[in-house]
Amino acid sequence: MKKILMASLMGSAIALATSAMAADADLQALEAAARKEGAVNSVGMPDSWANWKDTWIDLGKLYGLKHSDTDMSSAQEIAKFAAEKDNATADIGDVGAAFGPIAVQQGVTQAYKPSTWAQVPDWAKDSDGHWLLAYTGSIAFIVNKQLVKDIPRSWADLKTGKYKVAAGDVSTAAQAVNGVLAAAIAMGGNESNIQPALDFYAELAKQGRLSLANPTIQTLEKGEVEVGVVWDFNGLSYRDQIDPSRFEVLIPSDGSVISGYTTIINKYAKHPNAAKLAREYILSDAGQINLAKGNARPIRAEHLSLPPEVQAKLLPQEQYAKVQPIKDAAAWEATSKALPRLWQENVILNMN
Repeated sequence: MKKILMASLMGSAIALATSAMAADADLQALEAAARKEGAVNSVGMPDSWANWKDTWIDLGKLYGLKHSDTDMSSAQEIAKFAAEKDNATADIGDVGAAFGPIAVQQGVTQAYKPSTWAQVPDWAKDSDGHWLLAYTGSIAFIVNKQLVKDIPRSWADLKTGKYKVAAGDVSTAAQAVNGVLAAAIAMGGNESNIQPALDFYAELAKQGRLSLANPTIQTLEKGEVEVGVVWDFNGLSYRDQIDPSRFEVLIPSDGSVISGYTTIINKYAKHPNAAKLAREYILSDAGQINLAKGNARPIRAEHLSLPPEVQAKLLPQEQYAKVQPIKDAAAWEATSKALPRLWQENVILNMN
């Protein structure tokens, strides 16, 4: 019996070692192919968003990859992949979670499972590897304390305040789309019922309190945004880059949503191996820590030990008590597709 057990254990050990060697060989081959391509061109992955800057620097230093980025929204990225096809100018993009399945449906992605695949939760990835979240974000408020003296700490506070609220462009931006869902959840709605949020924003529009300014670092710096609805990592990054004393970033206490962003590799990429290597690095420990340095919560957080100074950049965990993930992905996919029309009919037409 002992001999059989020993043989079984040895067989398992050999199988694991063989698997590890094969994986290492695959990564070495991928690295060699990426080095030969020499470049990776991205969309929607600018230096200032989630600290992509450090990842592009690392890929240049480690693998000799030159990089360029064109910033655009999730919907624009997918449209670009579809329009350019074999004339692709982009290899990889970063889109909101709801847009990952849309990209797959439109046939503009190619699959790649990084070596850390097993450490990504099932809810955060496509089973074939066409998309997987690299980091999560929760909808937060960023408040200009120079313009707003009574800081809103909940959606209920927003409703009764006097300041303007910048929600962003729900027709193209995942951040704005998830902002609507967060409001709906806080007000008793869900992925298939966002009417509470539409009613809320319609009331702001009627009062002249809905701002069409997009809450970006530029509009915040210029003082064009009083209260912005943003991802927590964006709000923290904007605050730190402009002036930490000017802004407060917080998670609304009555409810929010946690989602995230996924890389999508262009089916028609001119540098497909470089794009796959970029995803590999983004999901590595070093790549995940880079994202955390940009205030984003890494998808592999449970398997990481963040440096104390990086952990300190994130909001206190207690603020996330009423934050919830998307529970019905299919319903939310359908709702998010209909949202631009619903927003126009319910909200924009009520603007003063």
